[in-house]
Amino acid sequence: MSKNAFALWQPPSDWRQISCLDCHTGGEPLRIVTSGFPALEGDTVLAQRRDCQQRFDHLRRALMFEPRGHADMYGCIILPPERSDSAFGVLFLHNEGYSTMCGHAMIALAKVAVEAGVVPATYPVTRFKVDAPCGQIQLYAELAPAAQSQADQSPLDNNNTKLPQVQRSWFDNVPSFVLTANQQTRVPGIGSVPYQLAYGGAFYAYVEAQAIGLDLDISNHRQIIRYGELIKQQLLAEISVQHPFADDLSLLYGVIFTAPSEKNGVAQRNVCVFADGQLDRSPTGSGVSGLAALLYQQGKLEPGQSIRIESIVGSEFSVVIQSLCAYGPYQAVIPQVAGTAYVTASQQFVFDPLDPLAEGFIFR
Repeated sequence: MSKNAFALWQPPSDWRQISCLDCHTGGEPLRIVTSGFPALEGDTVLAQRRDCQQRFDHLRRALMFEPRGHADMYGCIILPPERSDSAFGVLFLHNEGYSTMCGHAMIALAKVAVEAGVVPATYPVTRFKVDAPCGQIQLYAELAPAAQSQADQSPLDNNNTKLPQVQRSWFDNVPSFVLTANQQTRVPGIGSVPYQLAYGGAFYAYVEAQAIGLDLDISNHRQIIRYGELIKQQLLAEISVQHPFADDLSLLYGVIFTAPSEKNGVAQRNVCVFADGQLDRSPTGSGVSGLAALLYQQGKLEPGQSIRIESIVGSEFSVVIQSLCAYGPYQAVIPQVAGTAYVTASQQFVFDPLDPLAEGFIFR
């Protein structure tokens, strides 16, 4: 019997089926739902986010948790555009719920949208807009040179036409600002923790790792997660964050530990613990945006100046302040964050109605 005969298996017609495309940006996964997810109700991304939370959260858990995912899985659902000049909308998923912004996802979506033909490719850079929970985001996808795209190794579609290849992508983020600087709290099990709060599409507490004796090496990931959870729990108990325009965006999403990088030309290492103890493998796009606001306020980053930030696995994003603006009562920056994404899998998930673990489980 040929091993390929296993491919003949087909799910019964009454089983739910959800198709996904898996990617990673700097090591951080992105599971893009491509079909099979129920239509969401609401005229805005935030309204559809609430609808998904109320009616289909079991499907989020099923796609993010084991056995289909894992404790650090991340995903997104593609939505109809909220604005007339946007290509589509996007809703972000993780192990705890739904985030307001995700930079690594935007970098991956810029690549896949162009390569899949969702957005028509234009050389050398394709530009388009996407509606996220935090607002409208401008995406850019840099295509491989035309000569390279005609090479034999370029992929073909069903009509033997060369497909566009994106070699790098980036996005202009929403206005990013410092909420509070030079704060301090006391965390049981850690001690005194100096921190700053900034927003880059989501709110983060920024903590210098050296100030609390924390090593940001990958071998120390368990302690990093533990410290991130302890600090977040303490801050949630004693402070509240308020977005100047949207209550749905008013939540502390994660803790970002920072440290000098040992790489030449890299400004620093960012390690983010977010949601329910998820450890970001990338430098965190929205976190890098908030960092740009902090560095600008400290006089360490000027508009037009580009810096590189690395993650716990050594992957890099670059960030540059495109412009300055007032955002409610805050002086804000418009950061542009760039990185590289890769496609890792195309798969179809099926849901056996008799499976007692169909909605998944999680170890944390």
